Amino acid sequence: MGGLRKLATSFVVSGPCGVAVRDRLKHLTAQDEGVLRAVGAHQGALASGDLKTRCADGLEHGAGTWAARKRDLTGVSSSRIAGAITKATHDQWALARRCQAAHIQNLAAGIKTLRHRLSLPLGEKGTKRAAGGYRSKNEWFCKSRRLAALEARHTAAVAEWQAGRVRVVRGGKRLLNTRHHLTEAGLTEDEWRERWVAERWFLAADGESGKRFGNETIRVTPDGEVSVKLPVPLAHLANAKHGRYTLTATVAFAHRGAEWADRIEANRAVAYRIHLDTGRGRWYLTASWQRPVIPTIPLETARARGMIGVDTNADHFAAYHLDRHGNPIGGPRRFFYDLSGTADHRDAQIRHALTRLINWAGRAGVAAIGIEDLDFTAEKTREKHGRRKRFRQLISGIPTGKLKARLVSMAAEQGLAIVAVDPAYTSQWGGQHWQKPLTTPHRKMSRHDAAGIAIGRRALGHPVRRRTAPPPHDQSDRAEHRTAQATPGNRAREGTRPPTTDRPPGGPSPSGKRKREPSASNTVRDAPSTQQRVQDSLMCTG
Repeated sequence: MGGLRKLATSFVVSGPCGVAVRDRLKHLTAQDEGVLRAVGAHQGALASGDLKTRCADGLEHGAGTWAARKRDLTGVSSSRIAGAITKATHDQWALARRCQAAHIQNLAAGIKTLRHRLSLPLGEKGTKRAAGGYRSKNEWFCKSRRLAALEARHTAAVAEWQAGRVRVVRGGKRLLNTRHHLTEAGLTEDEWRERWVAERWFLAADGESGKRFGNETIRVTPDGEVSVKLPVPLAHLANAKHGRYTLTATVAFAHRGAEWADRIEANRAVAYRIHLDTGRGRWYLTASWQRPVIPTIPLETARARGMIGVDTNADHFAAYHLDRHGNPIGGPRRFFYDLSGTADHRDAQIRHALTRLINWAGRAGVAAIGIEDLDFTAEKTREKHGRRKRFRQLISGIPTGKLKARLVSMAAEQGLAIVAVDPAYTSQWGGQHWQKPLTTPHRKMSRHDAAGIAIGRRALGHPVRRRTAPPPHDQSDRAEHRTAQATPGNRAREGTRPPTTDRPPGGPSPSGKRKREPSASNTVRDAPSTQQRVQDSLMCTG
């Protein structure tokens, strides 16, 4: 392989293990909204205090401290609400801890790159694997100051990691920082305050198997009636028995409604979350539950009926259909999307593009879709790409993690498997071996289309290049087959074919009928030359 890195083995991605559906709570009365706001604010304050206590425990956290926190919350809420709050707190602290580790790793990568480039002479050219020296003394000096700043940040981050300190905000750091940039965000102070308060509410409940309709805290009946178990300080607001408040709004899950109904009728666990969209002024109820892990199909089964190779780009998916031998079928397909605007708009664009891709894969009759196992975590650093700011913005805008999770979830519903391949050299080798041969006057091939072929062939287990190197001995294939698709059991491609019978040339066939003699060639270049070649002076060019 020379200087190329070793490629990772392709694998079938595991299917989804959870489901979430959402419906709007319509026609809520003013009293309903007041109760929901009071419950959310009360439980949100409890969640904030519990998160503060958990962060103060740091690495000293254990089963004993967890139980003590839950006992403290039970007296001002209920045991089920206390359990949901402490579990959400632990998950949030663990997420902050993982983000802290990723930040330390990113700082270490930047420091390593800066040290390497600062050690090189000015103006020294780089290679494909490592950047070169800086172009001027001024740039070298600025980067040396940045190295010192990154080293200081890295030292502080490692100290916090070892001490177990994390920096986490209920409601989100991004929304918190928006408070200082209200003009750019297009918000007034009151609008931001309303959004900030709503994000810090806690209106969620974990499911419980064996309990009525799968949840005792937030209960939804098969008819869509929603009731909430009120905490002890708000029990006077109840309008039903046992300290419950029943909303006037009903829900009906249009998507996966039958699956949801089967679970609650069997009293299987279903978790619920109620939240307010302050921009639209609408309340929503989200139901979620776990599904048994679907065993992945064998890789050979996924390859049996061909593959759809998909190359992920900043504004479209470039897909190509390949048969099981790795041969392209038809022309390239492109599924465009727009990742500008709000998060909801970007998510809708991704869903729409994936829906069209999956529908086309179903019509093509394949069993799997091949994608790149992309992860740009180590590729976004400023030190790695230097002045290539547009490129860093490009790869930062591709939602690789969310895209992969959504594709796996949507494909599983259509019975399609997802095969993840190593993304190394797919665009380079695809453009080198497939772009030009498949370009015709009526078919325009881009580098992304060729990369889709390379991804599909790698998912099928074939090499990316169209043909292997010629045999080592001579033009026959006595050593091995020349074509990459040929298997060891196939007949030779380049060798002389043995005669089917032992009859002499031109003799009678075994059936008794005489075969027609081969006709004389009508082309000048095939006929034997009987005249002396004479060059025409008129054909000479100066």
